[in-house]
Amino acid sequence: MLQCSEHRAYIPFNRDSGDFPSPAFCPTEGSREKMSMTSLKSMLAQAAVRGVTEARAAIFGHVLNPTGQRSAHKILRKKFIGEKVASWYPNDIQKEDPLVVARKEQDRLSKLEMLKRRGKGAPKKGHGKRAAKRNK
Repeated sequence: MLQCSEHRAYIPFNRDSGDFPSPAFCPTEGSREKMSMTSLKSMLAQAAVRGVTEARAAIFGHVLNPTGQRSAHKILRKKFIGEKVASWYPNDIQKEDPLVVARKEQDRLSKLEMLKRRGKGAPKKGHGKRAAKRNK
């Protein structure tokens, strides 16, 4: 076997018959031309598809993403719904007039005050059950 100097491919030959292939002979050269033609055709086809895709994106206003990476375009394309969601809830009266206090809030504050007077109110922060256990 001989080795092609350019491609390092092994070339078979028959010793008995004395047929030695020329050193310039390379079995991959013929297939190389075919490969280059097919690769050229595929490159041209890819370029044509790329051009059509770019034109379609420009005409119809699509976002072109040739790399296929993730993007937030689908979310950003949607309309904002903040105004609609905000309109579901009524206006807060306390924000408009701080003197108006809701009835439930008033009841809660009076109950809390009554509990504190009796000594049953909530302890200050950091002085609860855990702090008592830690100090023992």
